[in-house]
Amino acid sequence: MTIYVGNLSYRATEDDLKAVFAEYGTVKRVVLPTDRETGRMRGFAFVDMNEDAHEDTAITELDGAEWMGRQLRVNKAKPREANDDRRSSDPRKPQSQGYE
Repeated sequence: MTIYVGNLSYRATEDDLKAVFAEYGTVKRVVLPTDRETGRMRGFAFVDMNEDAHEDTAITELDGAEWMGRQLRVNKAKPREANDDRRSSDPRKPQSQGYE
């Protein structure tokens, strides 16, 4: 399972998140997505831990907690949608009818 951590301070680093989540178990990975154009952090992260029980405890303890002046949103990450689904729902792009 992967944990979604939202409403993060833009000052938060990978090491900061590792330290917070390490209180609940071993952290395998932290991903801090950045904006492609600006390179700035987008205000959310994904955290993977070694055991599901540790992830569940971290979610329970940290969801709604204040950290770095922000109230965290912490929950199970939802699977990413396929690229085709996102493209087809973009109103700026013309829809193909399947015939040419």
